[in-house]
Amino acid sequence: MTRTLYLFCSAAPPLFDVARVVEEAQARGWDVCLGLTPAAADWVAGGIEGLAALTGHPVRSRYRRPGEPDLWPAPDAVLFAPATFNSVNALALGITDRFVVGVAAEAMGKGTPMAVMPCVNTALDRHPQFEQSLATLHNAGVRVLYGENGFHPNPPGQDHVPDFPWQLALDAADALVQPVHG
Repeated sequence: MTRTLYLFCSAAPPLFDVARVVEEAQARGWDVCLGLTPAAADWVAGGIEGLAALTGHPVRSRYRRPGEPDLWPAPDAVLFAPATFNSVNALALGITDRFVVGVAAEAMGKGTPMAVMPCVNTALDRHPQFEQSLATLHNAGVRVLYGENGFHPNPPGQDHVPDFPWQLALDAADALVQPVHG
């Protein structure tokens, strides 16, 4: 594997496909480091060890303490999917109280290629801050995979998102960084 992908996930139903998505990213040549919001880590708490074994890296949901080593390699790209309403707005506003949002915000400042695929319902899609946050991320150079270019919002109360476009998200990650040829 020659490229490192930070895959960041919020607590939204597509999170339950993350093991399959990690395997697909690895098949595409990515070394995957998985980061989760605290709620996402809670949702998959029983599978954290298995996900760490799958990726070969610790699954992270909190900042490391001073003096703790950083066990992840530097990223070549960041894919934040699914990104909830809260995570999208926090990232756009620079509110970095959660590990994945903080690392993603810092990656933006470092110029690390990034794609974000929101997963929100139609009611949250209509909130005025959400549109502003998507525009802020886009204007900052983040590839936003939403609407006609990605995820289409689902009705409120839908616990299953049957058509979350993971393939599109992985294609976007691939397009962010050209593979290294030997």
